[in-house]
Amino acid sequence: MVIFLSLWTVIMGANEHASSDLRAELDKFAEVEMSVDLTHLKPWERQVLKKLSEVAVVLDRIYLSQVAESNPKTREQIAASENKQREQLLLMFDLHYGPWDSLNGDAIFYGDQPKPLGAGVYPVDMTKLEFETWINAHPEDKASFESLYTVIRRDQDKLVAIPYNVYYRGDLEKAAGLLAEASHLSQNASLKKFLALRAKAFLSDDYQESEMAWMDLDSSIEVAVGPYETYTDQLFGQKAFFEIFLTVRHPEESAKLDKYKKFLPEFEKNLPIADEHKNFKRGSESPLAVVDQVCGGGDNRPGVQTIAFNLPNDEVVREKKGSKKVMLRNVMRAKFDKILQPMAELILPEDRRSMVNFRDFFDEVLFHELAHGLGPGSIRIDGRETTVAAELKETYSKLEEGKADVMGVYNLLFLMNREKAAPEQKSELLATYFVGLFRSMRFGVHEAHGAGAAFQFNYLQERGGFTRDGQSGLFILNEAALVKAIDELVHEVCMIQAEGDYQAAVQFLNKYASMPKDVAEITKRMTSIPVDIRPQYPQL
Repeated sequence: MVIFLSLWTVIMGANEHASSDLRAELDKFAEVEMSVDLTHLKPWERQVLKKLSEVAVVLDRIYLSQVAESNPKTREQIAASENKQREQLLLMFDLHYGPWDSLNGDAIFYGDQPKPLGAGVYPVDMTKLEFETWINAHPEDKASFESLYTVIRRDQDKLVAIPYNVYYRGDLEKAAGLLAEASHLSQNASLKKFLALRAKAFLSDDYQESEMAWMDLDSSIEVAVGPYETYTDQLFGQKAFFEIFLTVRHPEESAKLDKYKKFLPEFEKNLPIADEHKNFKRGSESPLAVVDQVCGGGDNRPGVQTIAFNLPNDEVVREKKGSKKVMLRNVMRAKFDKILQPMAELILPEDRRSMVNFRDFFDEVLFHELAHGLGPGSIRIDGRETTVAAELKETYSKLEEGKADVMGVYNLLFLMNREKAAPEQKSELLATYFVGLFRSMRFGVHEAHGAGAAFQFNYLQERGGFTRDGQSGLFILNEAALVKAIDELVHEVCMIQAEGDYQAAVQFLNKYASMPKDVAEITKRMTSIPVDIRPQYPQL
């Protein structure tokens, strides 16, 4: 409550230090000029990139309304106002895609309306109970209401589901047209096919065929475009939001990672759960790509920047083809240099700080993405086929992000033991992993990655994985206990998922996904370290 009121007072000009306080919020994001080498691209590839960057503008517009229907009007009000902080307000609005500070629990910094849990894809005043009551009374609506690709609206005294391709038709026609033009320009067969199929999908909401084509994409241009992640839907976590990652591949770096794909069946077999809960049927193609991001749009732009992604999310496609892991190398490097490395000085003793390194940071992110494709996915509950995401509802994202983190480290330790790595390599990995938890927790426990990091920290601390020195305030890793606790945490989270136990997920997050007191204290000393970056990409 204090945060909300003080920030509101600051921004409305009642405090003479308002401008500097707002500037401090913006300064939590370090502006970074992102270098991308495009000299090796052919002329037609440069043309395709340019065309796809226009798609990003359209998807930005759709996403802004998906976050909140009122967003476009609110931005117009700020731009037309005579507020002395207008430019800073616009920067904040564009950074967070709305008048809510995503680093401060979605605190209001303009206006007086709290951020809707259902974003702009449900009626603002609709409750979970109302939604569920409607489906119980109208079972014929269940599929359309729970679809990833529908907006829920009121029609007098009724609730109705409107397909994305109808509700956002104007903008989706523009985006589809641009994708078709890019497909026509492409001289790469796999890219041409994917873009053409994606253009059709935008107008039909049927994405599976184009998802299959994306898995087969073999091109210097790596583009993920469409409605993907459900994080912004904090009501149910079931509606997908539009975004685009426009990137350029590093073929040699990508090839180096291919060695890890062969271990996926072993990773699944080695999970600390009964075989009946393991997913040996899921596709294992799992392409790996190292890329530099050229630009983005929609859901990958607001607030904290994505450093890697693992798509598609469609379990049907995952079962048949696996999933693709894409590492945004230039974004990762910027975050390591600006954030992770400086944080180590405030967290670890002097003799441990140098252990925090970019190699392990990169590998952790990679294995985090690999872990999204491991463990329970499609499950059977009370004789019916379903998915973990469907059963765990709004708890799924937080639980899954934390699972991917800890399972990634679990698998890296397994690989180190298998290959008889030197003991210091394990120490370096654990040090880098531990400091990385602080980086994620600074995003806030309301956010999926922040909550996932918090439950790891609290769980591992409870089991003696580390202690805090009372005199220096620094953290001492108890490596044997830490490794054991990592094993136990992977087991516990995987079993919640395997059993599709929503109540167990709620109880687990209530117990562990809170901001640790130790972290809150040390975070106060990190004011000179940015929380994240604000990338400035080159003009195409």
